[in-house]
Order: sequence, then C-alpha cells, then structure tokens
Amino acid sequence: MSLRLGFLTHVNSDDGGPATASELYRRTTELFVVAEELGYDSGWVAQHHFASSAGRLPAPLVLLGAIAQHTRTIRLGTAVLLIAAENPVRVAEDAAVLDALSDGRLHLGLGTGGDPRTFTAFGVDPERRREQYAEAVSLLRATLAGRPLPGGGRLEPERPELLDRLWQSTTGAESAARISAEHDGLLLAKAAFRTELPTGQAQLPLVQSYLDGWRGSGPPRIGVSRTVYPAVDRRTAVAQLREGVIDNVDQSVGAGLFPPVTSLDGYLARAHVHAGHPDEVVASLRRDEVVPHASELIVQTHPGRLGHDQTIAALELIATRVAPQLGWRRAEPRRPAVRTGAA
Repeated sequence: MSLRLGFLTHVNSDDGGPATASELYRRTTELFVVAEELGYDSGWVAQHHFASSAGRLPAPLVLLGAIAQHTRTIRLGTAVLLIAAENPVRVAEDAAVLDALSDGRLHLGLGTGGDPRTFTAFGVDPERRREQYAEAVSLLRATLAGRPLPGGGRLEPERPELLDRLWQSTTGAESAARISAEHDGLLLAKAAFRTELPTGQAQLPLVQSYLDGWRGSGPPRIGVSRTVYPAVDRRTAVAQLREGVIDNVDQSVGAGLFPPVTSLDGYLARAHVHAGHPDEVVASLRRDEVVPHASELIVQTHPGRLGHDQTIAALELIATRVAPQLGWRRAEPRRPAVRTGAA
C-alpha cells in the first residue's frame, strides 16, 4: 500500500500574534496552494468553535469551498467535523455541494469533540455525546446514500460516492473496530491522551482492531496525524517549537489529559513531537509503531507557534527531505478535465 502525504492546519494565528479572521483564512488558502505545488496528496482543517486557543475555524466546509477555487488536485479534508453539534442533513447538503465544486476532492472526517462550551452551546449532552454522535453519523450516511428523508425529500445534489470518503476519529479499540466494520477511514490524533504510554504504543491496539475487522472492498484507510517539524538541526527546531509545546502540554495536564511532566524532553515526548534535522525526523517517525500502518501520513506543526513562512518552509522540507525516505512518492499531476461545447 503506497503512502500518501497530507498536512493538517488548526487555522490559528501562527506565532500566537493577533490576526484577523480574513488574514487567517487567506494564509490557510495559501498553505493549500503551496502544498499542492509540493505534491501533497491532501490538506485537512480542524474545526474549533468560539475562538479556541487551538484554532479559529468553526465552519470548515465553507473555507474548503473557497480553497477549492484556488486548487485543482489536492484532496480537501476535515479533521474533524463535530457532527453531533451539527444538523447531519445540512452537513450532507454542504458536503455534496463542496464535493461537486471541487470535482470529487472532499474527504469528510468526523469526531465527537471534547469542548464543554461547544456541547452546551449546541445542545449536546456530554453524558450522551457518543450516542448522539452515532445517531448523527447514521443520519448523515443515510442522507448521502440518497435514502428518503422525513417528508420524502432526498439529497440534492446526489453524491453517494462521498460514502467512500468518510473518516472517523477515535481513541478506543472498540470504536476502531466499529469504524472498520462501517468501511470508513480511521483518523488517529497526533498524541494519545489519558495514558502513561507513548503515543505509538497507545494507538497500536486501535490500528490492530481496525485492521482485524476490515472487510472493505478496497485497502484499509488509516490517517496518522503527527507533529513534524524539520529544521537545520534539532536545537533550532526545539527552540522554535518550545513555547507552544509547553503551553499546550500544560493545558492538557491541567485538564487531566496528560500526566505531569518536568523537563523539556518530557514535554516534547508527551506532545509526541518529531523535530530536528530531516534525517533525525525520519528516524523518529520510523520508531513510531503506528506510522508503518499509515495509508496517509498527515503532518502538522501544531502545537508549535510558528510564523506563516516557517510553516511553509517545514512543508517543503517534509515533502523533499522527510516523506520520500518513508516511502512517499509524489503522484503525477492530475490533468484538468477537458471541457467541450460552444465557446
């Protein structure tokens, strides 16, 4: 199974400085354009509500619709859309329109989320969020399949092929088996929470459960997200990531997601950061137990607080110096569709 290369952005203000929403969205669009030029197979955006410190994009399908008009080949993904906080029928409609606009490039990644403010604002019962999530996914799937809705309506535009491009995120092996049985792709977070184990070890049982249950007609789809930041050397990379990683891990420790850490190396390990000279990054990723099972390696620089130009430089180094050593090969550019008819 050939490895595909993607990148993920949380659509935040890069180095932590102030930025308008329009400037953030312009920068994000530029990242997709640059990544496409570098040969990336996919680009993914994360959904965050209410100007979260982790990201500032509440409506990923809207932004991806704009990005679709500036790109031609790169696949457009959500990682993840909080489907329980949405109307699944409306999500299906928006997704169908975006997929038609982008010539079939949308990949819809779904997840439960964990922000209490979002649950309260959108009427999600924290105690029932997994049940509500499952109900929402089921209705989304039925809508995309073209089944009659209450009142007799059906999805327009029809887009049943999106069912083959659904992904789900989880942290549990039982849920991974369910995702496999539904023939959806499995999305794994950049770091494992509520465990003393390193991320690769903690996520490996999810991968094994997913692979054991796979009965799909095509190959299994496993998207592995990782913080990857190559630079001239490890000292430079760590210095540039340090502030963001420390703040992110401290917040996670305070929320009970990570055990306490006391050293910079501990912070980097708990955030599961792969940083340094490109050769060091390659060696680090090869030690990750889950990466060999990835059909799609999805790189990100979060939780680092990097300037826009630094992020672009990292994407270039990953595409030219890191990913090829892991088995990724840049695909031949897809030719634009030939249009016929009167001028």
